[in-house]
Amino acid sequence: MKLGITGGIGSGKTSVCRVFCVLGIPVFFADPEANLIMNSDEKIIREINKLASVNLYPEGVLDRSKLASLIFNDQDLLRKVNSIVHPVVFDNFRRWTAIQTTPYIIMEAAILFESGASELVDRVATVIAPVEERIARVTKRNTLSREQVKERINNQMKDSERIKRSDYIINNSENDMIIPAILKIHEDILDHLNS
Repeated sequence: MKLGITGGIGSGKTSVCRVFCVLGIPVFFADPEANLIMNSDEKIIREINKLASVNLYPEGVLDRSKLASLIFNDQDLLRKVNSIVHPVVFDNFRRWTAIQTTPYIIMEAAILFESGASELVDRVATVIAPVEERIARVTKRNTLSREQVKERINNQMKDSERIKRSDYIINNSENDMIIPAILKIHEDILDHLNS
């Protein structure tokens, strides 16, 4: 069985996945996998440069901020880049899944629904948190300004839309305890698999 975990920037998907890892459930992190592919797959590197009409690898690794600035206001370019990267990520996920031996596995992906990765999983858990907490988390961990984080939040799927399409919701605000929510999901999936 495959569980998808998603949520907006700064919602705390990684923290949630760490708890599942402690429970012995392996997690496939789609975003780092996509980054790895975009920096190591020669064919994809060529295709990305061709789409961008500029060398996005001047130092030998993808200039992510340059790519982000190109695709941020160009939905067509974003769609084209995704259409060459996502199928490879999905194939790697399928291969990874085939060698796992646990009762279920997890795919963590920020754009689980938008990328079509939700079609590869049986159930979905969405991680949510108040916007101000999300902004604080992201500005604390990287160089994005408050405005840049808000822009990214506004460009992502709304939590309300993710919630409608999810089987489980994990509230990850400072006032909520995520471990009981995660244990409940874990037990629910194991019960389902044992029934």
